Amino acid sequence: MKRRDFLRHASLLAAASLSPMPLAAMAEADPVSAFLASSYPDLNGGDVPLSTYAGRPLVVNFWATWCAPCVKEMPDLDALSKKYGDMNFVGIAIDTRANVDRFLQKVQVSYPLLVAGHGGIDVMKKLGNRQGGLPYTVIFGADSTKLRQILGQVDPADLDSYLAKL
Repeated sequence: MKRRDFLRHASLLAAASLSPMPLAAMAEADPVSAFLASSYPDLNGGDVPLSTYAGRPLVVNFWATWCAPCVKEMPDLDALSKKYGDMNFVGIAIDTRANVDRFLQKVQVSYPLLVAGHGGIDVMKKLGNRQGGLPYTVIFGADSTKLRQILGQVDPADLDSYLAKL
């Protein structure tokens, strides 16, 4: 490496160490906080910040209309959302709004559904779902800490038992 290149790289590294951490780097450092600070469109076209669910336990279920285990577990999640009215349940579709609208004509749930599109796969990976598989459920405590994650279809009895302890 030429001396000039070495000095240029050294000065860039020194400058970077003095500057505050970029926002993107902070999001990488704490993906849970970044996720909970994000927002997603609802089925009415509005943007819903996940921070509106802060202060109570939150069950987030990533799903898609084409995912058979996702569809199969939705009635169980809906029943649990009704049983645990003091908790928030949110479904985030890794799909298009049009597909979700058509899907809801056949299967309805009482908890809110948001749409992340295919970009939601990266969100799941940052939350700990390295495979990017569906369904993927994440449970956050009232203090916004990530308590548990479930890759694959939930066992309703197991999830019920876990939620009862929160």
